Amino acid sequence: MNRQRRGFNKDGMDIKRVLYIAGGILSLSIIAFIAIFILGSGQDDETQFARMNTSIIDDYNTNTIEETSSQMGRTVNEMANEETSTQTNEITNEIANEVDNGKSTEEDSTKYAVNTSNTESKSVSEQANTTKQEEVKEEEEIKDPEFAMPVEGEILREFAKDSLVYSATLDEWITHNGIDIAADKTTVVKASEAGTVKSIKNDPRYGLTIVIEHVNGFSSVYSNLLTAEFVEEGETVEKGQTIGTVGNTATFEIADESHLHFEILKDNEYVDPELYVK
Repeated sequence: MNRQRRGFNKDGMDIKRVLYIAGGILSLSIIAFIAIFILGSGQDDETQFARMNTSIIDDYNTNTIEETSSQMGRTVNEMANEETSTQTNEITNEIANEVDNGKSTEEDSTKYAVNTSNTESKSVSEQANTTKQEEVKEEEEIKDPEFAMPVEGEILREFAKDSLVYSATLDEWITHNGIDIAADKTTVVKASEAGTVKSIKNDPRYGLTIVIEHVNGFSSVYSNLLTAEFVEEGETVEKGQTIGTVGNTATFEIADESHLHFEILKDNEYVDPELYVK
């Protein structure tokens, strides 16, 4: 009985041992299979991943290289085009500048010619105007006043500067520096020409006298007046303006008919009034 138990135990133990060993081998096999499967899958994944990475990198490098090449190609072409365009523009600008310069030169020449012509025309015009002004000025300077008769009447005694005339008052032959114009007493006496009243005086020979200065060195003298209150010394008078009335205040001509003694002087020299009265 004990032997049987021992034998059974021994056999049982052997069976258990075999089962343990078999279980261990099976477990190891499973583990090995799993490990191999895992490792194989991992390698495949890594390989695939590596291949994918390689493909991506290759694609990236290829695209990058192509893009870089394209950009470099474009850059080179653009630089060449820009350089060509720049040269073309420079040549075009030079030609345009030369044309413009030519045009400018022609325009400047034309403008210069026009300006010169205008200047010459202006100069000629100015000279003509200057000459005309000088002629007008000269004409004004040499033109004598046109005197009018201060009173209307017959000339009783003429101008006699270089000859002698008989004076009834003095009963002798004397010179006569003016003309005697017959006029009734109080007859209005008018300015023979426009001018300025130089003086109003009582001359010892010709009585109450008015002297008027005119342009170009001329002056007129009105003597044998009755009154002279219509004007004052320094007053500007117009031609035909009333300056006095006829009287009989001239002691050297008191025996003659009522008249106005009238004289004209040029640069303080007596001249014949009849030569200047119009």
